[in-house]
Amino acid sequence: MTTRTARTAIGVGLLAALCVPGQAVADPTPRAVTDLVLDGDSLTLRDAFAILEGGQVSVRLSPAAQAVMNETRAGALKALDDQRVYGWNQALGPLKDRPLSPGQAERFQRNVLRSHAAGVGDPLPDNVVRLALVLKANQMARGKVGVRPEVPQRLLAMVNAGVTPRMPQIGSLGTGDLQPQAAAGLAALGEDAPVRYRGEEGPASLLLPKAGLPAGFAFQAGEALPIISGSTVLAATLLDAVHRATRLADQAEGAFALFMEATRAERSSLDARTHKERRIPEQDAVAARLRAMVAGSGWMTEEGRKRLDPANYHPRVQDAVSVRAAPHIMAGLRHALTGARRALVREANASTSNPLIFKKKSGRGYEFVMGGNWDGSVLGHLADTLNSEITDVGVLSQELSGRLLSPRWSYDLPANLAGGAVGLNSGMVQVQTVAAALIPEMQVRATPAGTLSRPVKDGQEDHNTMAMASVRHLHENLDRLEIVLAVQYLMAAQGVDLITRKMAGLSLGTATRTLHAEIRRYVTPLGEDRYLTPDLERAIWLVRNGRLRPSA
Repeated sequence: MTTRTARTAIGVGLLAALCVPGQAVADPTPRAVTDLVLDGDSLTLRDAFAILEGGQVSVRLSPAAQAVMNETRAGALKALDDQRVYGWNQALGPLKDRPLSPGQAERFQRNVLRSHAAGVGDPLPDNVVRLALVLKANQMARGKVGVRPEVPQRLLAMVNAGVTPRMPQIGSLGTGDLQPQAAAGLAALGEDAPVRYRGEEGPASLLLPKAGLPAGFAFQAGEALPIISGSTVLAATLLDAVHRATRLADQAEGAFALFMEATRAERSSLDARTHKERRIPEQDAVAARLRAMVAGSGWMTEEGRKRLDPANYHPRVQDAVSVRAAPHIMAGLRHALTGARRALVREANASTSNPLIFKKKSGRGYEFVMGGNWDGSVLGHLADTLNSEITDVGVLSQELSGRLLSPRWSYDLPANLAGGAVGLNSGMVQVQTVAAALIPEMQVRATPAGTLSRPVKDGQEDHNTMAMASVRHLHENLDRLEIVLAVQYLMAAQGVDLITRKMAGLSLGTATRTLHAEIRRYVTPLGEDRYLTPDLERAIWLVRNGRLRPSA
């Protein structure tokens, strides 16, 4: 089952699971229009995330950027008089030594896009495609690739009109985004490449006029290569992963705080003095957020720990490694996210095509410089690192939910978190195995694809980053982490409910009380055994939609 198909299946189940009295889902809040002016130098993460969140966007080039692009274009065309240039008056790849005549230029642009649009597999999500087009336009606005302003304006016209090219996910090696971006280029030309518009999918030649756009467009000399060269699709896909991972990192911290309440954990592992001594800012921040979430908790005290079995109580001294080291493990994810954000801001405002065009050092005229700025190694390795951190958080979450099943490991919660008579009722034991089943899949897909280069194209492209494989695996594991965290939330909330009576008079923490209440808006506590798939689907929906992000 593909990721997109799996999400659809869960969504169908949730339609039934959520449509019950008292558990209706509120309509999404309308989003304001995001108005962006691109100059090639100032696109922000906030801008990118606004596009990813699916709101309406209005994007245009700044007048200054258009002026620079026109000047560079004129200089590039003049430089062709005495320079042979890859993709302009020479062919591509292993055919780079084949010259092109001026009369072949326009036909060559179209042929390049046709031959390179060979991707397959599920399409990239529409919001990622829109972001990729905006990134491409912003990079072109820097005026270093030699295209007319009309080229990025055509891409932005599709974005503004709500026309989304269908970009297949499989084919790119992270050595530029050749296949997916070529599909977008064909759509911009108005060929029969598929696009989506207002819920309909069909050929661009038919749907562009429906959106009020001219049916056809022509790329001139040198303008097809900048469409496909560079790592804008890779960057957009990684930006989406960073956006998703940030929401899940927040919710992983919330799930851990609720686990601490259910097990009445020792608070000393969150002591600010300990974390400050490690000198890792992200670790300090995680611990501080956790302290805020459980602030005011009477459960995580000696009084709370005595309540379940006062006659046999002994001080715990310290909790297991998974509990004490949780802030450190989750800080690893935060640290990786910090590095990825920094690199992506640079990437969004960089020239990543080949060749690039610069003014000559003498100051007279322009020259083409061939290089490798399309290479996606940095982004690919960041994706691999982020995937390993995501997987480690998943392993931690599964370990913590497993502890809740054991009276010995959970400090006397009922076995299997059974709500009725233990034995007659099996409780949540099979809910936890859903998480356990996903962990090996996460571990396998956390293998760094960036170390698996292989040569292609007659040796002309003999080192490839495989970065698109890295980000695809990352997104697949983010899908799995949503489910793993949903299991932990469901089980931690059950653990809290099973001992609430014994904890009478003691309050949960500031944020954990709110998290518990939010879960209980959609999932009732488990008493006698019941059909549990709907419960888990509701919990997955809550995580997937960021409903369990702590406010603390």
